Amino acid sequence: MRLLLVTETYPPEINGVALTVECLLENLIKAGHQVTLVRPKQDVEQHEDRSTHYHCELVRGVPIPRYAGLQFGLPAGRRIGRILADEQIDAVYVATEGPLGWSALRAARSRGIPAAAGFHTRFDQYLGHYGAALLNPIALAWMRRFHNRASCTLVPTNELKQWLTEHGFERVELLRRAVNAAHFHPNQRNHMLRTRLGLGENDPLVVSVGRLAPEKNLDLLVEAFNRMKQVAPKARMLWIGDGPARAALQARYPDHLFAGVLRGAALAEHFASADLFLFPSQTETFGNVTLEAMASGLSVCAFDYAAAHEHIEHGVSGMLVPMAPASAFAEMAEQMMRGWIDGDRLGVAARAAMESLSPARLAADFAQLLSTLRSDQSAVPASQENHDGTLRSTIF
Repeated sequence: MRLLLVTETYPPEINGVALTVECLLENLIKAGHQVTLVRPKQDVEQHEDRSTHYHCELVRGVPIPRYAGLQFGLPAGRRIGRILADEQIDAVYVATEGPLGWSALRAARSRGIPAAAGFHTRFDQYLGHYGAALLNPIALAWMRRFHNRASCTLVPTNELKQWLTEHGFERVELLRRAVNAAHFHPNQRNHMLRTRLGLGENDPLVVSVGRLAPEKNLDLLVEAFNRMKQVAPKARMLWIGDGPARAALQARYPDHLFAGVLRGAALAEHFASADLFLFPSQTETFGNVTLEAMASGLSVCAFDYAAAHEHIEHGVSGMLVPMAPASAFAEMAEQMMRGWIDGDRLGVAARAAMESLSPARLAADFAQLLSTLRSDQSAVPASQENHDGTLRSTIF
């Protein structure tokens, strides 16, 4: 197939959406599909792809307020329309709900080309962590209007599919995520790295991987680690990632370890060199890092939703915490540490659960779904838009 992927975030930016799109793109190409990528031009283009395997179109973007390092792509309907025509695109995938994503949906609809939209981020939940909780219903309505203009919305869990359907989202389809279990593997454990981090052979290393921002429940993570340290005094806390909360965390907890943003072999090595993984966020649509920690053989403590709900068997391959009360997370983390001290290695079963997941299978399922949409042009009513992406009569 000839596919167009549109996203407002892409590596070297580090977040679940960017890495998911990159993994999908790479595996679609390996499967023989022709892929064009449209994304905003980044301030630093050291990662800019010059590969002959796919065409990358860079468009203008503007920074997202209070979310350093990320940006919205500006509308590019005319340009995307030319790509759709010139490259005879069969189907479109829009990963983000920003202005660039909106213009891509309009351009596809106006030409009768099926366009799937990915649901990656709970913006309606994020706002409360940035002092704008009153805007949550507006954000949800905005996302619903966006996704209902797509041929379908792709989600990674049945739980999220049910929630969106109950809240008025139409044509929601399940597309499960995967993890590169060959890359994230216990054999990446590096004892020299552990020594450099100040750990003895049997000292537990607790790790958190993700954006250091208010919506990630970082205070609860610190509370959980403090309780773990009470039963394992030699435990160390390692933070991997960056964000607006990093400076304050480093100032408050000088005994914690901060590795910054890691990618590739370095990330896999740090994952496998740890022992326990804490993921207290309650604002995820999935949480790819949960699968990466499990594939790396770590004991995982996470709230019972999203990726954890789909893939962890409580007490066997990890520890699941009810969504309320949130304080139960710290108690469960302490319990997990006590088990680890007693020799319970939940990461062994976690690793086994990840070995069957395949990014190549995910790409094949994705392509099959888009092929089905292509054969069913009735998935979305005919557009009332001109070819330049402007509206004739529909107001949205």
